[in-house]
Amino acid sequence: MQALPYNEGTNGRMIVTRPGAPAHPAMERELMHREFERELEIIKEAVLTMAGLVEKSLDDANRAMTSRDSGLARSVIEADETIDRYEVEIDQLASAFIVRHQPAAGDLRFILVAIKMGPELERIGDHAVNIARRVLDLNEQPLLKPLIDLPRMINLARAMVSDAVAAFVARDSRAAREVIGRDDEVDQLYLQLFRELVSFMIEDPHTITRAIDLLFVARFAERIADQATNISEEVVYLVEGVPIRHQPFEGDQSGGEGPE
Repeated sequence: MQALPYNEGTNGRMIVTRPGAPAHPAMERELMHREFERELEIIKEAVLTMAGLVEKSLDDANRAMTSRDSGLARSVIEADETIDRYEVEIDQLASAFIVRHQPAAGDLRFILVAIKMGPELERIGDHAVNIARRVLDLNEQPLLKPLIDLPRMINLARAMVSDAVAAFVARDSRAAREVIGRDDEVDQLYLQLFRELVSFMIEDPHTITRAIDLLFVARFAERIADQATNISEEVVYLVEGVPIRHQPFEGDQSGGEGPE
């Protein structure tokens, strides 16, 4: 006589399953849990892939500026379409997950934060594109000044993005708060560059076009740091369950003021 198929239950006992018979409740729960975790992992991987593309765009835009490589700047602009598609995909995956599994507590917050991260990463990608477009303009003109603080500013903002995404994956609110604290350094660099470039324009009106292009690049970098801060604030909410947006950060020395 042919042996009936069996599966191991959660308590170690063998559960006999007859052909055509309904699945055992314990088996159903286990299968549902595996599907739940698998879909969570797919969403997480989509966020990580999108973040990786955004970070590459930032790196390429920065390198295009420092090396005056217009071809590389154009590749950043062309790559933006893929980043946009990932934003849509994350939103669709996360929305379908909520409908299918109706998650609660920490898992629901994870999905909600993933949905919010899509637009934040997409905006960062847009800023990389904006930098690349300014680079194309700058490359048509003589260099106004040595590019030292501006590439550093972009690198600082890019590192904030990377660390904010890592904090999301690890569900590490301490690391997220550390990223938030670094926004002040980027703000201070922006103020320094703003004053320096304004002085160039005052002293020599012929520098106005180039100085304005560099000011825009600095502003885009400052906005990228703001977006990384937004992501980090969502990570704190994910882990601690407490929204901290629109609350002054204890380490902020800027008072929220500066040139817009």
